[in-house]
Amino acid sequence: MRTIRFLLVKEFKQIFRNKVIVAMILMMPAVQLMILPLAADYEIKNIKIAIVDQDRSSFSRQLINAVTASGYFTLSDSNSTFEEAYEAVESDKADLILEIPAGFERDLVRDRRQELLVAVNAINGVKANLGSAYLNQIIRNFNNDVRLEIASSSGKPGSIGLTSSHWFNNSLNYRVFMVPGILALLVTMIGGFLSCLNIVKEKEVGTIEQINVSPIRKHHFILGKLIPFWVLGNVVFTIGLLISWVVYGITPAGSLAVLYGFIAVYLLCVLGLGLLISTVCETQQQAMFMMFFFMMVFILMGGLFTSIDSMPEWAKAFTRLNPLSYLISVMRMVILKGSGFVDVANHLLVVALLAVTLNGWAILNYKKTAS
Repeated sequence: MRTIRFLLVKEFKQIFRNKVIVAMILMMPAVQLMILPLAADYEIKNIKIAIVDQDRSSFSRQLINAVTASGYFTLSDSNSTFEEAYEAVESDKADLILEIPAGFERDLVRDRRQELLVAVNAINGVKANLGSAYLNQIIRNFNNDVRLEIASSSGKPGSIGLTSSHWFNNSLNYRVFMVPGILALLVTMIGGFLSCLNIVKEKEVGTIEQINVSPIRKHHFILGKLIPFWVLGNVVFTIGLLISWVVYGITPAGSLAVLYGFIAVYLLCVLGLGLLISTVCETQQQAMFMMFFFMMVFILMGGLFTSIDSMPEWAKAFTRLNPLSYLISVMRMVILKGSGFVDVANHLLVVALLAVTLNGWAILNYKKTAS
């Protein structure tokens, strides 16, 4: 323990002597957590729509008002012909076209059915799909309102209403969904990148040879490199929770003990990966590139921006080895749903096994390269 204590004093002095690292640890997560949730939003708004109203009736005006009042669409132009609307799409002045045919109100009242034409610019697939889904939902709601209006005027019974509730995020605020995931990402990046540069820095400076000939044991050396960044990772996580509460009003519905217990094990896993990379690489540039490769894979296949359920089977199998996917899932489970230790036990077991494997590999690999 005395040896580890001396190593920890040395590491903390080295860390706090570097003002850039201290600023990166304390300021970078805070700034990113305040900015990224405001920009990382799957909700697409201000979709430009061109409407061709060939009926110009009260029902068509109601439909147009429903579309423009939804908050998702901006009326780029009200064209008299479909050809004019098509030219607006070609010139990027419109993303969607809604054509209301002549006799829309008459046929809707008389025949109780009518068809609308929705043409979508599908160059941006995400925008096209979401814009079309929004418009279809607005038209369905309008259709239900019209049916009730026609039924009440004709004396026929109305349709059955539907009441829906949204669990764990009543306001459907997208930031509530994104903030826990982004906090998980920041903790992973800080811990992974700082730890991967640790042993490599000793190699570049030349002090690694002095350490190798000293009576310090290999596992003492690895622990001395791991524990400081484990402590700093918990500090970053605490800062992130405070910002989530102060800026976004998000407080964990579950236990803080469950969160910190999982983070404690998770940081061992991420730091173990960084130390393993550090034992393999000879320069800090090599370590940065290798960690960047793993981080990109973890982020894109971690369930933060894309649903894991929508991935192909081989990708789903890979996510079982992706520690970030477990942290994102646990963060959302505990913070939003109020899940307890029993609910996250399987995730904790997998991350613990990854931590043991990566740290054990790092110790063995360092022993091999230092001999």
